[in-house]
Amino acid sequence: MRYRIQAILFVLVAFMLGCNEYMIVGVLPSIYQDLKIPLSLLGLLVTLFAMVYSICTPIISIVCNRFKRHNVLFILLTIFLLANTWTALAPNFISILLSRILSGSTAGAIISITIIMASFIAPPAKRASLISWVFAGFSIANVAGVPIGNKIAELGSWRNSFWMVTILTIFIFAALIVYAPRDTPQLNIKNDTSKKSNQGGAAFIKDKRTILTCLFIVFVCAAQFSYYTYITKILTESMGFKTELLSPLLFILGFVSIIGNKIGGYIAGRGNMKDIPWLYLFMAIALVVTGFTMQLRIFAFILIALICIVNCSYGSSVTVFLLDIASHSYPQALDLASSLNPVFSNVGIAVGSLVAAQAINFISIAQIVFISAIFAFIAFILAMTIKYLIR
Repeated sequence: MRYRIQAILFVLVAFMLGCNEYMIVGVLPSIYQDLKIPLSLLGLLVTLFAMVYSICTPIISIVCNRFKRHNVLFILLTIFLLANTWTALAPNFISILLSRILSGSTAGAIISITIIMASFIAPPAKRASLISWVFAGFSIANVAGVPIGNKIAELGSWRNSFWMVTILTIFIFAALIVYAPRDTPQLNIKNDTSKKSNQGGAAFIKDKRTILTCLFIVFVCAAQFSYYTYITKILTESMGFKTELLSPLLFILGFVSIIGNKIGGYIAGRGNMKDIPWLYLFMAIALVVTGFTMQLRIFAFILIALICIVNCSYGSSVTVFLLDIASHSYPQALDLASSLNPVFSNVGIAVGSLVAAQAINFISIAQIVFISAIFAFIAFILAMTIKYLIR
């Protein structure tokens, strides 16, 4: 019973963080109308959040790996709670920006600790499945939490959307004080003098498997967000769907991403990265076919949905793989290992969206999927290389 409650709480943590991260995009128009901030400046609320997230997550993981994880989690949740509440109360742009920077500095480390706790409390046969559910929490936030937050903003104020996250955070925080595991294995750096234990984060980062896996994450996320950044225009202008159908179509794409997370858990349970490569070869081919069949909108949309499923299936596999590398060869780097997926996912998102933004100056929106296919094919090559290394 305790394990089930802990598992639900870990998924809720991801859901809470997902709402905080994604909801800002949906309420930007409301912030613009309320505070009269130029739209060009509002974009910084998204960009700086991702940058701070990527920089602070590994630093916090390295600095805090010698402290009890539950204590670090409680401190980070307190800071996150204050930061999100600050966003809800922010009177001007600078205040919102600083609150978002503070939120971003803690979010990655919170999910990192949550993943490590989940990997320890789950029975071996269920570890990959539970981790996939934690990642699904972000997808659920995208599917359910963000629309709910947007509706709250429409009915009242954008601030109420963040008050919703504050209330959810208080509830989850109170439950974690009772149910967060206190006994997850942790390396005693002072007393453990074995050669294996003395190898720290630097050695882990230099491992070929780690480098290739991080690059794989970057190219997978770049493959998705190079086209997904412009998904509304692809659906309406390129495929020809009516604007009224946009919300249900986006809901479907969000829902199938949850399926992708669960498929990822199944694949991870079968042996981490062994089955992953062929999914991304399919993704590359499907993106090319989509580019040539935009006018067959139903067929093209089905392909996009399948691509979303594939793109969300890597998370559990790479996380379990990185945790296994650390636990077997670099015990001091276990907390760092859990942080790399969220960190390099954000790097990939930044790379994909930036390349796409530059590319649309030379090609049409519909042709962006060909750039995505190149990213996906590189991800396939990297996954095959990893498979060869671990054979």
